[in-house]
Amino acid sequence: MHSFGLLSLASFLFAFCVASQVTWKATPFNPSSIPLAVRSPYLSTWLPQGGGNPLNGVWPQHWTGQTVGWAGFIKVDGTAYSFLGDPGIGAPFTKATQKSMEFTSTQSIFIMSCGPIDLNVTFLSPVEPSDLSKQSFPFSYMALSATSTDGNSHSVQVYSDISAEWVVGDNSLAVNWTTVEGDTLVHQVQLQTQTVFAEKDDRALYGSVFYSTTAGSGVTFQTGEDLVVRAQFVNNSVLLNTKDSNFRAIANDWPVFAFAHDLGKIAATPSIPVVVSVGNVHDPAISYIVAGGKLQDRSSLFWNQFSTISDAITSFMGEYLDALARNSKFDAQVQSDAMTISADYAAIVALSIRQTLGATDITISKSNDGSWNATDILVFMKEISSDGNVNTVDVIFPAYPLLLYVNPLLAKYLLAGLFEYQATGQYPNKYSAHDLGASYPKALGHNDGKDEQMPVEESGNMLIMALSYAQKSGDNSQLTTYAGLLDQWTQFLIQDSLIPESQISTDDFAGALANQTNLAIKGIIGIKAMALIAEILGDDKKSSNYSSTAASYVSQWQYLATSSDQSHLTLSYGNSSSWGLSYNLYADKLLKLNLFPDTIYQMQTNWYRTVQQPFGVPLDTRHTYTKSDWQIWTAAIMSDTNARDFFITSVKNAAANGLSSQPLGDWYEARDGTPEAFRARPVVGGHLALLALSSQPASSANGSAPTASAITPNGNAARGFTLPLPFSWLGTVLRRYQSH
Repeated sequence: MHSFGLLSLASFLFAFCVASQVTWKATPFNPSSIPLAVRSPYLSTWLPQGGGNPLNGVWPQHWTGQTVGWAGFIKVDGTAYSFLGDPGIGAPFTKATQKSMEFTSTQSIFIMSCGPIDLNVTFLSPVEPSDLSKQSFPFSYMALSATSTDGNSHSVQVYSDISAEWVVGDNSLAVNWTTVEGDTLVHQVQLQTQTVFAEKDDRALYGSVFYSTTAGSGVTFQTGEDLVVRAQFVNNSVLLNTKDSNFRAIANDWPVFAFAHDLGKIAATPSIPVVVSVGNVHDPAISYIVAGGKLQDRSSLFWNQFSTISDAITSFMGEYLDALARNSKFDAQVQSDAMTISADYAAIVALSIRQTLGATDITISKSNDGSWNATDILVFMKEISSDGNVNTVDVIFPAYPLLLYVNPLLAKYLLAGLFEYQATGQYPNKYSAHDLGASYPKALGHNDGKDEQMPVEESGNMLIMALSYAQKSGDNSQLTTYAGLLDQWTQFLIQDSLIPESQISTDDFAGALANQTNLAIKGIIGIKAMALIAEILGDDKKSSNYSSTAASYVSQWQYLATSSDQSHLTLSYGNSSSWGLSYNLYADKLLKLNLFPDTIYQMQTNWYRTVQQPFGVPLDTRHTYTKSDWQIWTAAIMSDTNARDFFITSVKNAAANGLSSQPLGDWYEARDGTPEAFRARPVVGGHLALLALSSQPASSANGSAPTASAITPNGNAARGFTLPLPFSWLGTVLRRYQSH
């Protein structure tokens, strides 16, 4: 049974059992949870589908698993159908039937059958690699378009609302709200008592949630108790344009914020999309430590373009079709690139992009005169679901392939905060810091040096990432500015990477271990990376010395790390019965170092054939669980395509097995695909490892100061998209919309 490229019987049975619970067409497959509105750590809403919940079979959830009420109804010739959420009201309605679900890199699209009408429900969480100001805007779209399926025309009205549960997970807390009327209708909801930079259960205790649509004929709104507002639409097809002023706790008569749209008579041509947007804004977004222990308030980058949130929302609403076209082209390009590997790989990549970028905030600071400092852009990443740290180096590291593929500037700005903080001298350790702060969104550093200790891991990661960004972008500014820090970390690696002391690595849940073979790989590659950095900086002597050291370490490492029968690399030196995923070899390929001999890659390829499980190869011999990001990294170093494809298909099958209802988890049992604790983590950006190896940027940053918008993208995001748009209905809708 040990053969790459063939699904095990157990894997097949799992897939068959899940598929039998799904009554709709799923493209490319049915994931455990489907991204609906995923743009930031706090705007992260998913459909917990599990083994087969349709869009109208369960309430959407925040990534934490907390309910965020999002309801949708459609009326067709006076008959009401629910298409979103799982509402109960004191009025009669029928549940629409889900006909299909499709997800791409930026969109989740559902076709709901509502009697003689098909309703297209498209959730678009934009990925805007060519404009980081747009990427920083924590808003997402839902668009509704109806089509008659019986050859006749029908009267159609649609309704949607969000509940105050979008604000925070504690339903005992009191909220207030307002509705602003104008060209854009905006419901704004927030806690009555706010605490800046505070969280409860990974939800922010400050900021506001916005639910918006474009005003016009046939558009009505209402706020109030959920049962009352929803029944008003179901019974009357219209809302009352009234505002509930009884501010209260979230669970007290469950206040909701609703819009209704009259689509008129609908025939066989898709109707012009009705668009609503949902956003979650926190200003300031991040508290960041600067020189002298001072704290700097940082805001989302989009504020550089807009003076009010109302202006920003109006702009966002007005460019839906342009955003849809841009993102459909991006989807097509990602699909084209990933399909050169396999269909399973393209599916995994598509599911990973929103999740990774949805863990980030792109920020800007102010100058002393109060103006925005367009030269000071920093990206912050939340270590979602594991411990909530800010810019954890060994979380950025596995996510790095996605950043290099989408836009290397995102990689630069994620590293920048770490470099800047450690360059102030406030961090006392000689190796790289583990993170920028223990609790998001407080990037307060670790001036006591008591962050989680991963000295070889993080030092090697920083060197590898700094060089890979420079190679992709042609921008050597960070190498030049922080040469001293990079050299300091290299000196530490020279001391502790060939024979690492007992310590934890990025897989800290597996425990500390001395003489880790895979950790030594990272340290040695870090030394070689510094050799190339020194060469870039014109220090040939240092480059030669570091290259010699790395080469010497590889020779010694081969002797220490190979099992006594020469069949595989060990997990730790001297333990021939141990082994693990040697995923750190990926950096040798990414940086094009050719530091480790081909015989090592071939040996590992052969070995993994003998230890595979139905859902992949275990992380190491201490446990039977595995990690999806490291499996894809390992796939990228395999010596043949059958070996590569086994890892890819194993990850896809785990994502599609329906054994949970949580957003994509990277940690699960290799034997049966059962997920472990992690969910929605940005490390799934590592699933783009194969794309990062082959992609080349079309232009470089050249060390120049970026502007707040239209920032130069990576070539994969910016080069001309010539593939057709992936959805047959889209072209018709675009033409009809633009004609009005």
